[in-house]
Amino acid sequence: MSCELATLREVLSAAGHAPETLGSPGGGAVLVLPYGGRILGLFDDEHDANFLWTSPLLQTIDGARDLFRSVGWHNTGGDRTWLAPEIDFFFPSFPDASVYHQQRALDPGAYRVTHRGAAIELAAEMTLRVSRGGELRLRVTKRVTLAPNPLAAHPQTPAALRTAFAGYALRTELEILGGSDPLPQVALWSLLQLPPEGEMVVPTRKQSEPIHFMGEISPKDLRTDDRRLSYRMGAPGEHKIGLRPAELVGRAGYCHVHEGLHALVVREFAVDADGSYIDAPVTRPEATGAAFQACSINSCALGQFSELEYHVPAIGGPRGPRRCVDNSRVWAYHGDREAIAWAQQALRIADPLPKAAAPRRTGSAR
Repeated sequence: MSCELATLREVLSAAGHAPETLGSPGGGAVLVLPYGGRILGLFDDEHDANFLWTSPLLQTIDGARDLFRSVGWHNTGGDRTWLAPEIDFFFPSFPDASVYHQQRALDPGAYRVTHRGAAIELAAEMTLRVSRGGELRLRVTKRVTLAPNPLAAHPQTPAALRTAFAGYALRTELEILGGSDPLPQVALWSLLQLPPEGEMVVPTRKQSEPIHFMGEISPKDLRTDDRRLSYRMGAPGEHKIGLRPAELVGRAGYCHVHEGLHALVVREFAVDADGSYIDAPVTRPEATGAAFQACSINSCALGQFSELEYHVPAIGGPRGPRRCVDNSRVWAYHGDREAIAWAQQALRIADPLPKAAAPRRTGSAR
């Protein structure tokens, strides 16, 4: 067990929120925090570094206790499940956007833990207010298992390009138990918090036109062509863009370097070209349709981290289904620069561009 993993377990337990752990030789370890229903840590067998971002307050017992006792949002970090549209569940006075509030029934919620063989299951029921009218009674169930390394049997793995791996699979189910009439729509929203100052690479089916959610992204940080979008994250402020389902292949990667150690985190997720994606910028509630979002945070209020986010088509409404199931996988690698570059190509995150393709800069995302 890595020192950082052991410290995180010790700190959380001492602060009154003991985590659960899944692990296997060669498959790394996953740290699950029932408080908030989060996957808080992902570690390979060889390095001490967490692939995921966690709050700096969790480095000490006193800091963790301060975080959990605070009156604000307890953002511990990691991989969390929220609900969309953001306008309805996080802006209680909409169209007044001056107040942003995480409903505590959702986060941290009241997740119950069940061990089922080699899986950890988290389940919570909640009643949430919908700012544009009504309420919803919901059940969220999450099942976490270890994921095999998709590159383990790759036929073209160069012997010299060695990586250390960890990964997990997440099955999330959302059920509508009841609500107001007419019934509002709701959708799963998954947010993976990652260390700051990395590069998000999103393979695309065609030239993408990012949807602007917030902030002003410098043209030098954002590139698109007919194969991918690349976004260098970490600029001061709070910035966010989204991509539409027709632009996506269902996979995104994030690369960063910490103290000379190169890391790649890849998320694979389902995309429904015909699905109803209902999240929208708070300033343009009519501009729905984002299935993927990249969010860069570097502010005094929230700290510094990057987020890889994706959405699931909505359920509910007058004639919609009352239940949905989402499956995703996260694969993570540590290695030297050449090994990580090869892993990106092998996982189809950064395939070489066709010779005729000339990348263009988008300008600021608006």
